[in-house]
Amino acid sequence: MSDLIDRIQATIRDVPDFPKEGILFKDITPVLEDGALFAEITEHLRARYEGQNIDAILGIESRGFIFGAPLANALGVGLVLVRKPGKLPAEKVGIDYELEYGTDRLEIHADAIDPGARVVVVDDLLATGGTCSATVTLAKQLGAEVVECAFLIELGFLSGRDRVDSECYAMIEVD
Repeated sequence: MSDLIDRIQATIRDVPDFPKEGILFKDITPVLEDGALFAEITEHLRARYEGQNIDAILGIESRGFIFGAPLANALGVGLVLVRKPGKLPAEKVGIDYELEYGTDRLEIHADAIDPGARVVVVDDLLATGGTCSATVTLAKQLGAEVVECAFLIELGFLSGRDRVDSECYAMIEVD
């Protein structure tokens, strides 16, 4: 595992002053471009959730789709999309949540999760926790049991996991 973590850390590209001055952006696109590394990440997550009777993966727009889809496929379960407003065509439920500067909204199809389903929430990055917290709330409103929230990277210095009403797992923590 430590070899995998070292290779991921060596592959992530730091982009200073993006999207604005003072931010050190963690660019995961080089990780995605390395097919073998991406496959190992998927396998690591598959092994983590194998045997836990997972019914669905909830992928948060949009990079949660990238990690969630191959994980759902590897586990043989469905992928449920958690989207920004106006992107889902059928009946949906939504939640407004607070951002650092303002509010946002997430939506999920009302029939996407069966009551009692065991789900894993997946995204690329845990920062302040607002988006993940909103997703967990939506899943629970639909009657799901959130087994865990999984991320490639956690910005630990932002304490986002403290806002999430679920266990959180991150492959890499940046302090």
